[in-house]
Amino acid sequence: MKNQNSPAQENVTSIKRETVSCAVVAFNEEKNLQPCLESAKWMDEIVVVDSFSTDRTMDIASTFTEKIFQRPWAGFGDQKNYAMDQASTDWVFILDSDERIPSGLQAEIEAVLSSGSKNGPVAYYVPRHNYYFGSLVLNAGCYPDHQLRLFRRGIGHLDDAEPHNKFIFSGESAYLSCPLVHLTRPTLHNYFEKFPNFTTLAAQDRARTKRHVRGTDLLFRPIFTFSKYYFARKAYRDGMAGFLVSALSSMYTFVKYAKLWHMRQLEAQGCSQETK
Repeated sequence: MKNQNSPAQENVTSIKRETVSCAVVAFNEEKNLQPCLESAKWMDEIVVVDSFSTDRTMDIASTFTEKIFQRPWAGFGDQKNYAMDQASTDWVFILDSDERIPSGLQAEIEAVLSSGSKNGPVAYYVPRHNYYFGSLVLNAGCYPDHQLRLFRRGIGHLDDAEPHNKFIFSGESAYLSCPLVHLTRPTLHNYFEKFPNFTTLAAQDRARTKRHVRGTDLLFRPIFTFSKYYFARKAYRDGMAGFLVSALSSMYTFVKYAKLWHMRQLEAQGCSQETK
């Protein structure tokens, strides 16, 4: 006698898994890119957008995908939006070069792709485990640090708030539970390599809403930042790594406002020159 499936079983077995692309932007990321892409090679497609790297970034990327694009750097948001536009799958996952997708998160993403639901969430937030100087920091506001990373292709875009963009979209969202691994600052040297550019971007973004910088901003905002991270958000529980995160965040705040003050000074000097 022929074994026949029930209608419910037929529906389950007939569901086709949807596809997903991994979108990565890179510039001189030869130290990070291979393990990053290795953790995403199970995806149906990998898209890499490079800003004319001068190291082995392109060679490494070419061992994982043929979809490699080079274009001048126009900001994190613009570059990632371009990478999303090159995807050809049902879903897109944004992955930074210093991030890794663990097996548990892969299983959760696969479950979303296999659900077959067209009426469910169109975007998913992912928690992150942030590692500073080799140590996992779970306090100081570093966890769960939800990031919107998985979404249906074409539902939205990143805004132009640099360096930390926000994904703008319409529709229902949900949360995955397995953390993405973020090796955010492996060494102090790495931190200070990116410090000048990130503080400049932060100052430029703050300039949109703050016209004047006063001495109290330079004095009290860094103190408030340290207190917020170290005491209110309990970074002291993470030992020396937590202290460094708090102290460096305080320094970041000071330099951001110092650069904004200097920008305003240059603007004022430019205006005075024009009126002469």
